Amino acid sequence: MAEPMPTDNTFLNFPWAPIQMECEASDLVIEGEIPADLSGSLYRVGPNQRWKPRGDYHLFAGDGMVHAFHIDEGRVDYINRWVRTAKFNLEDVEGKALINALNPFDCDPDCAEFALTDKEGLANTAAVWHGDRLLIMEEGHQPYEIDPISLDSIGSWTYRGKLHTAMTAHPKVDPDTGEMVFFAYMATGPFSEDVMVHKVNADGILCQSIHIPTPYSAMVHDFAITENYIVVPIFPITGSLDRAMEGGPPFAWEPDKGVHVAVLPRDAESADDIRWLKMDACFVFHFMNAYDSDGVITIDAAQFPQAPLFPTPDGESTGETKSKLCRWTIDLNNPEAEVESVPMAEFELEFPQIDPRYAGKNYRHGWYTTTDGKVKSGMDVNSNLYNTIGYWDHESNTTVQFSCGNGMVSEALFVPRSEDAAEGEGYLLAVVTDFTTRLSGLWIFDALDISSGPMAKAHLSHRVPPGFHGTWRPSA
Repeated sequence: MAEPMPTDNTFLNFPWAPIQMECEASDLVIEGEIPADLSGSLYRVGPNQRWKPRGDYHLFAGDGMVHAFHIDEGRVDYINRWVRTAKFNLEDVEGKALINALNPFDCDPDCAEFALTDKEGLANTAAVWHGDRLLIMEEGHQPYEIDPISLDSIGSWTYRGKLHTAMTAHPKVDPDTGEMVFFAYMATGPFSEDVMVHKVNADGILCQSIHIPTPYSAMVHDFAITENYIVVPIFPITGSLDRAMEGGPPFAWEPDKGVHVAVLPRDAESADDIRWLKMDACFVFHFMNAYDSDGVITIDAAQFPQAPLFPTPDGESTGETKSKLCRWTIDLNNPEAEVESVPMAEFELEFPQIDPRYAGKNYRHGWYTTTDGKVKSGMDVNSNLYNTIGYWDHESNTTVQFSCGNGMVSEALFVPRSEDAAEGEGYLLAVVTDFTTRLSGLWIFDALDISSGPMAKAHLSHRVPPGFHGTWRPSA
């Protein structure tokens, strides 16, 4: 018999509390009108803990669940499924949690070896559609393939045995060549001091892997690419096996170790071509976009002064911290260059998005999630919940925001109106959970007119727990 979830953990209570069901809902009730030219599937990925967790539960440690909204001819169908990773299947047989996903030393004794060698992980963070495969990533393990329609689990995808590392949650796809670039931190083993950069061509064939030694062992969530460069920031969220074995946090914020930024030419053959630069201590979970011109790299980031959600080495909180939209400039023409970061706006933001056809290119339009300060989390750290969608115009340096009211909004993904539509012409898709009804729905906006509110809402009769990232798969 399944045991109840603890009631004293924020991430096991509303709105983050897991749902204990898989279901299909055909032809959702639509408020408004779905655009006739919007056809494809939106996928949302997030943690959805199956069993009462071992020890302290962290949001990052939940079992992965995928939610799909299949859209065609004004109709929306919904389906959700847990990803059947090796850990999920092992625990499903026993009917209880056997492994603490963030601490391999806290597990059932019979699973000690499994916890240290598992290749599939949680599959709970992000998704990408590339090479006609839908891959679910968690960043500490290899990507996991699922069926794009039924969401049935297929298994780890290793690019026919060529991939021997994990896969970041934020691969970048070049819109001109179709090449996908991704990386893995701690690439050669737990808490190793390195990164591996991989390149996959448009046909889904892994063509190149470059091993990069790093100044220290670090968790690296996101990176940036431009037409000519790959930029990998090493922020001081350090990993330490010794610290973990002594009962301390496996990952901790150590700003004294500094920020080190690797700039690798896209056509590089090895790490010998890297240029390392330093910058003031900060942290970034997500970048909006990047581009280069005449040897100068420009990167737009949702930048925090210190890392949220991670402790210091002694287990203390880093305190409340809010991210701002900042612009990084790297002048490779200057032999003494460092990374310069300048705030572009004062409002809080996260989950920045762009028109994917402009990834790695000079661009104008960006979107993000933020807060109007009216919906609170109840936590001392990160007290505001994101209930607002924002649009940022890089040409005028102005913003427009739309509040979703008494609710919580997911990352909002951009879908172009057509392949040849101008930049920004298209739709913004987000899952919104209403705190009054405790139900969720898919909201669809005109991406360049979000202030007018959603064009359509597809209503669910249950809640989608807040997740992390998603992707769009256009209809064939």
